[in-house]
Amino acid sequence: MNAELHLNADAGSIQGASPQWNREAAQAVYDLPFNDLLFRAQTIHRENFDPNRVQLSRLLSIKTGGCPEDCGYCSQSSHHQSGLKASKLMEVKRVIAEATKARDAGATRYCMGAAWRNPKERDMEAVVAMVEGVKALGMETCMTLGMLDLGQAQRLKQAGLDYYNHNIDTSERYYSEVISTRTFTERLDTLANVRDSGMKVCCGGIVGMGEEKVDRIDMLVTLANLPEPPDSVPINMLIPIEGTPLSEADPIEPIEFVRTIALARIMMPKSHVRLSAGRTAMSDEMQALCFFAGANSIFVGDTLLTAGNPGEDKDSALFRRLGIKPMERDAQ
Repeated sequence: MNAELHLNADAGSIQGASPQWNREAAQAVYDLPFNDLLFRAQTIHRENFDPNRVQLSRLLSIKTGGCPEDCGYCSQSSHHQSGLKASKLMEVKRVIAEATKARDAGATRYCMGAAWRNPKERDMEAVVAMVEGVKALGMETCMTLGMLDLGQAQRLKQAGLDYYNHNIDTSERYYSEVISTRTFTERLDTLANVRDSGMKVCCGGIVGMGEEKVDRIDMLVTLANLPEPPDSVPINMLIPIEGTPLSEADPIEPIEFVRTIALARIMMPKSHVRLSAGRTAMSDEMQALCFFAGANSIFVGDTLLTAGNPGEDKDSALFRRLGIKPMERDAQ
């Protein structure tokens, strides 16, 4: 039987779902000769997307620092001595002004992130106004605010939120090595609430946190086997930040990172695979391999939530060299 269609007998069945992936099948693909893996990923990519278009998204931190979670990679955790000061929730007018600049610079999706465990009721009115304001600009909207209950998810959906980002970060096996204040199951519960509200799911993870190859594979198996694979799958390469527990983590080897991108494309052929955090540490050649492997979304701008990011000038120059153009809104 083709490894890509091998059913996972241990995972159970989901009514109406496509055949399930298991670790054995996914690893067989991951371990293909590199050229064969890239060829397969690029072939699948071309069947579902324009291979020379990449979606441009902009990310804004609307509330920075002071987060009660202890995620080992994050400078915004109140548990870590990263030197980052906590801020209050940004004013709605400022968020809309920043979104307008992003739209005028070519971004088609605007993502807003708050360093919360979960949004409080007192913050929801402002958050809803941000969604409505960005939506009125003609942009796709995305937020990451921590855990959501179903009522909050429904309220954001009603306001016009298109995507909700909530990463699982890593495999269930390795998860407790990175985070202790929120369980893997709680992350899956939030994803279920987002799906049940009718919003699209943006969910991926971080590699280079000291995990093993099998953890990267298991993370993608979990995502591919959700009732519906995420519409967007951000793959982040750890940015080691001084003062965090993972500041001394050994970086992932570039070819292994590209293999992870390729496997994500093969396992989730219709999802946008976002080449997310860590691009400042990637050569142009490594990014080009990632685009060939099926990555078709990036964050633009000089910063992500708190970490550095290649600026528009550098991204534009790379796009020109590769013959890549920004993805248009109606193609998303």
